[in-house]
Amino acid sequence: MAIQKTSREEILKQSAKLFKIKGYYNTSMSDIANACGLLKGSIYHHFKSKDDIGLESLKYIHQYFKDEIFSIANNNTLNTLEKIKFLVKRTDNYFLNSEGGCLLGNLALEVSWSNLDFKNEIKEYFLNWEKALTIIFENKFDKTKSKELSKEFVALIQGEIMMMNLHNDKERYLKVGKKMIQLLE
Repeated sequence: MAIQKTSREEILKQSAKLFKIKGYYNTSMSDIANACGLLKGSIYHHFKSKDDIGLESLKYIHQYFKDEIFSIANNNTLNTLEKIKFLVKRTDNYFLNSEGGCLLGNLALEVSWSNLDFKNEIKEYFLNWEKALTIIFENKFDKTKSKELSKEFVALIQGEIMMMNLHNDKERYLKVGKKMIQLLE
């Protein structure tokens, strides 16, 4: 194998992809090195352990969602309907063009019971998603109803991501975004 120089970010991207497809426990450091075109030992120049890579991968995806998706809720140049449409579009683009489902959803099931750091990062991700939706829903509903809707829709989205991957059918998943949009029309 030709040895190449790979950035920390590239290792995180490849690791997240592997964790989504193979699972955290079924992904080895050798798998990560191979995906990055590195020798296994080279990864340790960037990360001290697989757990370090796992946690940083969760943080990396979480930050992406905060910057690219959740931030839409606070965009004052958009009205409520534009916000939800844009948020749905960006979320759809991510999950429809990403093999393996939701990294944070997958790892919530696989490792959150055994790794408190992972669990805390995953909880924060889902809370931030709920907060973003709550902000948007509060333009039409009271705070209690907005929080309730946000929790329901995040759970529904996650369930439909799983079903989409299980059945290789995106139609049910796409209906969730349509329902959110219709709710605010």
